[in-house]
Order: sequence, then structure tokens, then C-alpha cells
Amino acid sequence: MTTTANEFSYDPVSTTAEALLDLGMKYCSGLGVAKNYVEAHKWFNIAALKGSQAARQYRIELALEMSVADIADAQREARSWLTVH
Repeated sequence: MTTTANEFSYDPVSTTAEALLDLGMKYCSGLGVAKNYVEAHKWFNIAALKGSQAARQYRIELALEMSVADIADAQREARSWLTVH
């Protein structure tokens, strides 16, 4: 079964950086979800903001595979998600 980002609902206060990192890894690898680097980068951004050093590193590595426009989209989506949640 493939899920979409809208099916994931995380409370930014109670969700750990590790859980958000895991979500980014799912999108990066396509494990249980459609592979989507923009979504992966978004979740790595949020995990990094919660203190995950691993998320920071994965975000850097993933960015090398992405266009500037896709990175900007991921950053916009992360800011939007944080604003709503």
C-alpha cells in the first residue's frame, strides 16, 4: 500500500526527531510510500529542526540529487507544515 504525505499526521511537540527522520528515510527510499525526494527533504528539514544531526547529513546528501527548485519546494513545504502544526 502506498501512502501520501497527507495521510501522515505528526504533532511537532510530541513527535521525536527520530520518528521524523524515519519518515524522511521512507520517502527517500520509497519504503511503503512513493519515492519522493521533495517529501524526504521536507521531513529531514523538520527532523533537523528538532535536533537530529543524522537528518542534517541526509538532507545535505539528498540535496546533491535534487534541483534548486525542488529544494526550494521542500523548504516551503516544511515551513508550511510547521506553520499549520
